[in-house]
Amino acid sequence: MPAKSQAQQKAAGAALSAKRGDTKKSELKGASKGMYESMSEKQLEEFAETDRKNLPKKKSTKH
Repeated sequence: MPAKSQAQQKAAGAALSAKRGDTKKSELKGASKGMYESMSEKQLEEFAETDRKNLPKKKSTKH
């Protein structure tokens, strides 16, 4: 499942870095901390590798 926004893609990248041990888990904040705890490394890879070029900065909310 690809990321739906640039913010989501960046958060997944940060969480993936922590999963791999490149970054400390304590440095994660907000969405990246939640993603670290709830997603597998494979899921994070799918989100993080999404090309940001055509993504909105933030995910739109539908009412």
